Amino acid sequence: MVRAPARPDGGAPVSVIQELSRDRRSRDQGVSPRRKGDGRWALFFLAPWFVGLVLITAGPMGASLYLSFTDYDLLSAPQWVGFENFTRMFEDPRFLGSLGVTFTYVFVSVPLQLAAALGLALLLDKGMRGLALYRSVYYLPSLLGGSVAIAILWRQIFGADGLVNQVLALFGVQGQGWVSHPDYALGTLMALNVWTFGAPMVIFLAGLRQIPRMYYEAAAIDGAGRWRQFRSITLPLLTPIVFFNLVLQLIEAFQSFTRAFVVSGGNGGPSDSTLLYTLYLYLKGFGSLDMGYASAMAWFLLLIIGGMTVVNFLASKYWVFYDD
Repeated sequence: MVRAPARPDGGAPVSVIQELSRDRRSRDQGVSPRRKGDGRWALFFLAPWFVGLVLITAGPMGASLYLSFTDYDLLSAPQWVGFENFTRMFEDPRFLGSLGVTFTYVFVSVPLQLAAALGLALLLDKGMRGLALYRSVYYLPSLLGGSVAIAILWRQIFGADGLVNQVLALFGVQGQGWVSHPDYALGTLMALNVWTFGAPMVIFLAGLRQIPRMYYEAAAIDGAGRWRQFRSITLPLLTPIVFFNLVLQLIEAFQSFTRAFVVSGGNGGPSDSTLLYTLYLYLKGFGSLDMGYASAMAWFLLLIIGGMTVVNFLASKYWVFYDD
């Protein structure tokens, strides 16, 4: 390796000074050549993501927004109708019914799901043996709960000759076809949603591990019992995790489709008792070929989810506690 000659006065080599001068001039002119090269490589590696964003996300969203203002049946050219699709929604009794079913499903099943996830996380936080195994086993429902196979299995379990009625028969109770009864069919979907508590449970468990143990030790010295410790320490310090899980599970519950489609046989029955919003959207778009109306429903659902999220963030300042 050839070294640059040193200056007679003992200073830096001439080549180093020239390099620093070039870098300084480049900085004065804008971005250094090295940073310009990094920027080009960054754009190169991000290009597939940008292409996917335009073609898979932004493009279809723009097309859907346009179709929501048209009369489009997938077979002929769309005809502009303005806000007619949006006004039709509030004159459609099945649309209003699907809203009621969806809100009932969301506001009942999500709190129960979070309560089950938190309760199980508290049990697993005791430091039992094989914690990793239990955590993996309890997480499996979240991975499988949205699949068609589990929905079919759920329909069999709550059928007239299913496992639930077989267990009830052991106690002398005469069961019925739960999924075929209008009063109980939606309850089976709620139970399935509660069963998929694995993802929020893992997040709760991680949050519990971050609470300093010294708080519990100080509370125990003051004579606080387990319930008081949970109410005064665990729950307040866990409210950011509760808020995070609440927002995620609300968004997911509003978009539930597969379970209702499979359990109801694809029609939202019996008597539209399981006609979730997304299922009715599917029936209008691909069953009735009323894609303009379905697009309007999709954008209205986006407004509902966005509104619920905004309300949660605004209300969080009254009940979410941050330790700092």
